[in-house]
Amino acid sequence: MFADWTDDAIGEELGRRIRRTRLNSNTTQADLAAQAGISVDTLRNIEAGEGMTLTSLIRVLRAMDALDHLDAVLPDPGPSPMQLLALRGEERQRASGSRDDGTG
Repeated sequence: MFADWTDDAIGEELGRRIRRTRLNSNTTQADLAAQAGISVDTLRNIEAGEGMTLTSLIRVLRAMDALDHLDAVLPDPGPSPMQLLALRGEERQRASGSRDDGTG
């Protein structure tokens, strides 16, 4: 759905969804901001899709008891079966990056 949207359009849609969720729960901006530990101005900016930080978004989602929705956004992929086999059950700690073999 969001693949063709601009970053600003996605931010505005997230803000609209947060606002609708807040209104559906009959919560004022002042109450939600206080529960999230942010200012009312920050919440207004989030609801307008302007200048939201990841930390502020997380705080608002936590206050709205909606933090579990982040798992739908970016589920934990875990190691692949091939990685598990290669690592003998130990989780990979770093990427190897691209290697220059000196031929190019």
